Amino acid sequence: MQGPDFKSSEQDQMHIADADELLHHHTELPQTAISQKIDAGLAFIGKSVSWLWVITVGVIIYAVVGRYAFGQGSVTLEEWQWHIAGAAWLIGLSYTLSVDDHVRVDVIHERLSVKAQGWIELLGMLCLLLPFLGFALWEAIPYAYSSFTQGETSQAPAGLANRWILKSIVALSFALLIVAALSRLLRVTALLFGAPHPIKIKKSEEAA
Repeated sequence: MQGPDFKSSEQDQMHIADADELLHHHTELPQTAISQKIDAGLAFIGKSVSWLWVITVGVIIYAVVGRYAFGQGSVTLEEWQWHIAGAAWLIGLSYTLSVDDHVRVDVIHERLSVKAQGWIELLGMLCLLLPFLGFALWEAIPYAYSSFTQGETSQAPAGLANRWILKSIVALSFALLIVAALSRLLRVTALLFGAPHPIKIKKSEEAA
């Protein structure tokens, strides 16, 4: 009786692993001296900002307890929730790109050779990603500056002031994404053309 159950469990685990590989496929790219430093900086920023999620959960719990246990709702707390969560998500995007941990659902890409994947990365970044990020940053900076000069505040009663701070974070996130994309571009050119010169990574550094 235990044999079929055990086999079924193994098959389920294999299906889960296959699905995870489809969703989180990584292109193995070499590191360069410059990209390694950039990625380390982005990792520090991403891991530091991840603590904002803990603060977000704390604010949500406080707001829920206040609303349902004491009948005291707060517009301010509600806005703090999405302000903090939005900042954590936006700034964390660059770290996600640098470690290639964003979701990919592409059954063709994963079956190609590493060099073919590298060419797709190169063309995708040069023709799509970087132009889009450049245009987005170009629009986001005056968007945030306009909010600052107008002294924009929340339209909700008892809402937060200084709305320009969140809009500035939007611009910052695009700037960090450009840095992450350029770092990845260096790794792609190292793979395809050998320039910049790729460096070897120690196993202890890979594990970190």
